[in-house]
Amino acid sequence: MQSIVVYCASSLGTNPIYNEVAIELGQKMAARNIRLIYGGGGFGLMGNVANAVLQGSGEVTGVIPNFLADLEVAHTTLTEIHFVETMHERKFKMVQLAKGVITLPGGYGTLDELFEILAWRQLKLYDGPVVVININGFYDLMLQQLDRMVADGFLKAENRKLLLVASSVDEALRLLSDFWESL
Repeated sequence: MQSIVVYCASSLGTNPIYNEVAIELGQKMAARNIRLIYGGGGFGLMGNVANAVLQGSGEVTGVIPNFLADLEVAHTTLTEIHFVETMHERKFKMVQLAKGVITLPGGYGTLDELFEILAWRQLKLYDGPVVVININGFYDLMLQQLDRMVADGFLKAENRKLLLVASSVDEALRLLSDFWESL
């Protein structure tokens, strides 16, 4: 794995475990020489993943729309930053640069990114693995909803399997690695 997109919140959330796992992910990516590709913000989980990679002498590429650069306050010490015009451009550029996606907890923006990349996987517009780290059961209800969509005939079982689920950083990194080794 040369690079991974990480989707996550621009806030810290209320449970410190989310931030701990974000920092752990950044540290382990740096230790394995995996470049972080992310939304380019300097705060919240996304800022802390980036800071952990940078503190471990890793490389970080941010992709942020011009209009969000001020709102989210673009991170200023990244290895590389791309300024784009739209959110769609941002999402497209991020996955163009990466060989896989890991999703940590977040809000609407995180879910938007996650479900768009899953739709792209389903349509064969993106061929990399997509993993959620289900920290503290954060994604339990979403995963139940996906199973309900399969049961009710709105999502094919093979497409449900496009979303890989990990309970730890190590498991997420292993799932990404195993995906590429199995091809």
